[in-house]
Parts: sequence; structure tokens; C-alpha cells
Amino acid sequence: MRVTINGEEREFDTPLTVEELLGRIGLDGRKVAVERNLEIVPKSNYAGVGVGEGDRLEIVHFIGGGAPDGSPGEAATGAPADEDLLEIAGRTFRSRLIIGTGKHKDYETNRLACEAAGVEMVTVAVRRVNLTDPDQAMLVDFIDPKVYTYLPNTAGCFTTEDAVRTLRLAREAGGWDLVKLEILGEEKTLYPQMVETLEATEALTNEGFQVMVYCSDDPIICKRLENAGAVAVMPLGAPIGSGLGIQNPVNIRLIVEQASVPIIVDAGVGTASDAAVAMELGCDGVLMNTAIAEAKNPVLMAQAMKAAVEAGRKAYLAGRMPKKMYADPSSPLAGLI
Repeated sequence: MRVTINGEEREFDTPLTVEELLGRIGLDGRKVAVERNLEIVPKSNYAGVGVGEGDRLEIVHFIGGGAPDGSPGEAATGAPADEDLLEIAGRTFRSRLIIGTGKHKDYETNRLACEAAGVEMVTVAVRRVNLTDPDQAMLVDFIDPKVYTYLPNTAGCFTTEDAVRTLRLAREAGGWDLVKLEILGEEKTLYPQMVETLEATEALTNEGFQVMVYCSDDPIICKRLENAGAVAVMPLGAPIGSGLGIQNPVNIRLIVEQASVPIIVDAGVGTASDAAVAMELGCDGVLMNTAIAEAKNPVLMAQAMKAAVEAGRKAYLAGRMPKKMYADPSSPLAGLI
């Protein structure tokens, strides 16, 4: 019997169930999600679904569980009523910084950066399992999904179909419905494909997903995404991985002022001052990956980003002094000697 698994053709000597096939190739069914001929196989039915001649399977991973008691974001439960919390789709977080789990030299460095940044949420990509080394370490072995809220994303997807398939697999893999949607337009800028993004947001929302959406910094499209059901809107500060900082602060401020869902700058942050600027503009949070992962000292940069996000938020809440054309002395001029 010949079947194709993750694009590789394999032969088995007898018909198998999905459960038996996973056992044959050394994979733990609790840590993967399976798609058979473009349809998700529920974990509860691995033993009941057969694999036949010519079937095509995708087996992906990254997963583990949820937060304590199965509710992502529970870390802030019991916080004082007046504490400044970030709320997304009914989940509450003390940290307003979200970091990615890509580009780090190894999972251990990623783990240390998460701790240093004080984050409660991390983005994770859905990828095929390594069939040649099923015992290879997984992200979940280092960054515990019972401690951190995993935010499955569609990084690398250029079509609506691929993005929706990816998030359906993510939900089957870990039970998550809070997800990050990004549909890219082309490889040079990695700017979002906004027509498809808007359509996918509405479709995924109708399927019960709670969608956080990476998008352009266009106030009109951001409002349309909110109206389509997005639980958080995530305009780019600059192209993904560029480190250029906030290129259009006017648009970001307009997006913040009109929104009734959290606004989280996603992409373009390069250093701590960029994160502080985003927060001073009134954004509810900042998502970054490259700025930490490609720093010379990722753990130290994670600490800096934590401090910058907190300082920027406090500055925004405090209300900055007005800008003036001329000097205004701090001490009264009357009564001088």
C-alpha cells in the first residue's frame, strides 16, 4: 500500500488506521494533527479512520495543550480589579508584549527570551513533522503551553486556502480557537494580501475562530477587519523582519482612536525605542520576533523590550505634556536675585 505523507511517498505492507500509522512512524498522536485527503481527522477517531492506497496525509505539530485548567490566558485571573490588563476575546494578560518563536538559534534560547520578556503569549507556526527523526525535540518541550498561551499563526501562507487549512489543523492539534491570521501578498515585502485577509477573517469567525489579524496600516481596512469579526487588529509598523520601526505613526494613531478591539503593532520593530513609540501612540500591545531573535544578545534584548513596552504604556496613560514652539521655564522667573 502506497501513501503520501508530508509530500513523501511511503509503502506499508497492510492497511492501517491513522493510529496504527502514527505508531509505525514513531509519532505520538497527542502531539500532532492529521489531515487525510484534505480533511481533518479528529484525534478521537484516529483508531477508526483507515488509511488506504493512494491516500495523502499531512501530519503537523507544534502543540501541547492549553493554559492551566484548559483556559489560555488564565495567568491574570485573580488580579486586582484596577490592574491595567490586556483583554483579547475574553482572555486577560498582564503582559502587553507578544513574541514569536522563529529564527532563534535553538529552543533553549527561545525559552530564556520568553522568560526575560515576561510574556504570556507566543506565536507558533504549524509545520510538518520531521518523518526522518520523529524523536526530534519540539517547541512544546521547551516552551510549555500550560504556562504560555500559544497563538497559532499562518506565517508563510500566500493563499486563503492554505491559511484556513493551517488554522483548522492548529485547532485540531491543540484545541485552540484564538489564532493569528496573515495572508502574504508576495515575498519581497511580505505585505499582507488584504482582500483575501478580509474574506478569511469573516470565514474563520463564522467557523468559531477568534481571529487576530496581521494587516496593513490603513485605518479604513482596519475598521473593516474589526467589523468582520477580528478580536484584535495588528497593523504592521514596517515590513516583517525589517527593524525599521514605526514608519507611519499618524496612521497607527488613527487606527487606535477608531478601534473598539485591541490594536497590536505587528512587524517592523527593531529596538526598544520602537516598542515604546508604538505603546505611546496608544497601541494595546506589540508583537515582535526578529528584533529579539536576531539581536546579538537575544535574552538581554528581551529584557529591554519588556521595559520599553511597560514604559511606553505608562507614558500613554500618564498623558504627555503638549509640544510647544518656545521654551517654558521649569522655575518661575519672578523673584530672581
